[in-house]
Amino acid sequence: MPRRAPTLLLAAVLALCCSALFGVASAGAALSFVPCAGASAAGFECTTVPVPVSRTGLAAGTLSLSLERKQAGPTQSGTAVVALAGGPGQAALPLGEFIAKALAPALGTRDLLLFDQRGTGASDPLGCGALSSFGGGSASQAFERCALEIGPARGGYTTQESVEDIEAIRQAAGYEKLVLYGTSYGTKVAEEYAERYPQNVEALVLDSVVPPNGPEPFSLPTFQAISSVLGELCSNNACTGITTNPVADIATLTARLRKRPLSGSVYDGSGHRHNATLNESGLLGILEAGDLNPALRALLPAAVRSALSNYPDPLLRLEALAEGLIPSVPGGHAVEESAEIDEALYVTTTCEEMPFPWQRSAPATTRLAEATAALQALPSADFYPFDATTALDNSLISACAGWPDASAASAQTGVLPNVPALILSGAQDLRTPTSNALQVAAKIPDAQLLLVPYTGHSVIGSDFGDCASLAVAAFFSGGVAGHPILPCASGANPFAPTPLTPTKLAYVHPVPGLSGRPSLTLTAVLDTIVDLNRQVVGATLQADAQLPSGSSFGGLRGGYAKLSTSKLALTRFTFIPGVELSGTFPVSKGQLQTTTLQITGSSAAHGIVHVGSGKQVTGTLGGKRFNVNIAKVKLSRSGTGTGASEVEWSSTPLAFALPQLSRLR
Repeated sequence: MPRRAPTLLLAAVLALCCSALFGVASAGAALSFVPCAGASAAGFECTTVPVPVSRTGLAAGTLSLSLERKQAGPTQSGTAVVALAGGPGQAALPLGEFIAKALAPALGTRDLLLFDQRGTGASDPLGCGALSSFGGGSASQAFERCALEIGPARGGYTTQESVEDIEAIRQAAGYEKLVLYGTSYGTKVAEEYAERYPQNVEALVLDSVVPPNGPEPFSLPTFQAISSVLGELCSNNACTGITTNPVADIATLTARLRKRPLSGSVYDGSGHRHNATLNESGLLGILEAGDLNPALRALLPAAVRSALSNYPDPLLRLEALAEGLIPSVPGGHAVEESAEIDEALYVTTTCEEMPFPWQRSAPATTRLAEATAALQALPSADFYPFDATTALDNSLISACAGWPDASAASAQTGVLPNVPALILSGAQDLRTPTSNALQVAAKIPDAQLLLVPYTGHSVIGSDFGDCASLAVAAFFSGGVAGHPILPCASGANPFAPTPLTPTKLAYVHPVPGLSGRPSLTLTAVLDTIVDLNRQVVGATLQADAQLPSGSSFGGLRGGYAKLSTSKLALTRFTFIPGVELSGTFPVSKGQLQTTTLQITGSSAAHGIVHVGSGKQVTGTLGGKRFNVNIAKVKLSRSGTGTGASEVEWSSTPLAFALPQLSRLR
């Protein structure tokens, strides 16, 4: 049984005692910085700041916050920019270079402060054996064991304590004011600091906003944003030939999935076939993965339509991509995302703080009953195109029901100071939808809200254009005085919806000037290369890092492709049934060079195709020689679909190496 919390009087005494003992809140206390180690830390100085585990006396001891500073000039500035990562549980220090570049317009006259929040990264990371040994049993039991393993100290891993950590850093480092830059959960920390210490805030930059009271426990804003997100994805007739209503398609598919899961097959990086299934939660997971990976969302409308037409494999492969199971990598493990999230800290902060619809003092069974009653009281339309059961299954309500709260309920009022504020929201963001940003913007009279089209979660890290960076530059130009921010210019979606996957060779476009089976085979060959390109781009964005040498991709219908630093080798790689590609592309500077592919398969016109980064494709298929410009080839279609033009080929031609993208989650 957990220990009883100390009385308020005792807690106050302990808080004062600890503050004086550890010197974490004494104004003007000097910190000693030394140059940080490592080439990536050039220009940064490092130190540590001790803070109490709990300022309310829940547990004794201290934590050591790892802090880095990059000065704007030879002497310390009066104001510092503090960057707050997401999660909760993401480490900020590994993102130092990215943050310094993203916030460069603010750093001309201000120092930059980075620190891993308590329990994350290099700041005494929180661990929990009950989670690390979790083998797929009851999540609720694992969470409860984790809480008891951490003990009363779990009440110290809250946003409230992180806010006090920021204030301790400000005082110890001697800064007068702070510019707070938060992303995702980091916005909640920034908002709570601004509420508690408004006199210390010069400005706010909030990217992908979490409201001050935290995320809604049933994720209602997420479900309510699905229609607008898919509507933008299919705007300007982008889904013509694929679907007339992608949201209705998902609703139809989820109705089927309630009766039985989707089943089909996925090929691994050795060309071996594996049975695969998909349920409603998996489909929602694919949608949410698109927040940080637009390549996945581009594949979704066509994959859902294929599933509705009794061709499940494209959607099952898309789920494997979303879960990091594609590509196959040396060692047989899934590709890990580069963002560092401390799982124990995430669970602890979330279970302690999320505004669950139950009495905090109630036992688990009562909590679940209260949450279920709250869920059933909501209109079913709130969860469209999914349902309330999916919402419950994808929430942390069941898992956190047995968590014994150690901290007091948040006393936030949500009153924010009227300081210059730039609020960034991605129009494709389901995790922190634009409705969140509007809610927070309404609390800050002079706030400026920028909606960035075709962009998901973590706008500054995910915007493939320059709208977000231009907004940051404009916001900080000539000081912070609410400088007007211009709306984003209209432009094309760099990850437009992909065409329907042909189920047979007859469903591809013929090549003008080439007739019969050779004509269809040539289109199928180019379709296959473009599809492989989509898989590699999608997997690279999902990993948020360069793929390891030896990564391999199974074809949709068999065979495989293996990627190394010097070549891409295809072995009977198959996208359209009966058309197999074999050969090796040399790789130079991240781009594939011209090569010769051997074309075989039961449906194909056999022969060779010379293809590379240029626009001409030559070779012999079925005894017919050809020399064709890519611009004349119309890519995939199915039935009467209009298909894709050569634009996709020319815009991402064989781009098998992408620059690493660093995002604050």
